[in-house]
Amino acid sequence: MALNLSQKQEVVAELAGVAAKAHSLIAAEYAGVNVSSMTAMRKKARESGVFLKVVKNTLASRAVIGTDYEVVKDALTGPLLYAFSMEEPGAAGRLIKEFSKGNDKLKAKVVAVGDKLYPASHVEVLAALPTRDQALAMLARVLSEPAAMFARAVKAVADKQDGGAEAAAA
Repeated sequence: MALNLSQKQEVVAELAGVAAKAHSLIAAEYAGVNVSSMTAMRKKARESGVFLKVVKNTLASRAVIGTDYEVVKDALTGPLLYAFSMEEPGAAGRLIKEFSKGNDKLKAKVVAVGDKLYPASHVEVLAALPTRDQALAMLARVLSEPAAMFARAVKAVADKQDGGAEAAAA
């Protein structure tokens, strides 16, 4: 179904708004992916904070102008599915990686983080990034470790002094 001019402008405006806020973008070839797989992928995308959309490349190219993702506009060829990570940078990477395992027709073509364009193989790197909760847990551990080390050192000194005092009393 062809879009009229106002519908195209709405799509471009929507994508431009998403691109302005997104942490990362993956454009993937999807030709040959069955409807049930696409439906499952869309559901998983909503759950994981990924904006997923199939649009014409000319509209996507116009939408990314003026955003960090302007670097991808020349690489957008063929039928593509656009996955923007809205909550955490690795979400789109994990989504595409997960669904490409079960469907060899789904292949990442463009990976972009910020204003940097990466080869499609970087979807693995993006997917390996920790989730927000994992990153916060790692940060908490790093911040709490010096206090824990200090407490262990104090305990070791106290134990050593208690052991020396018991030997002297005997």
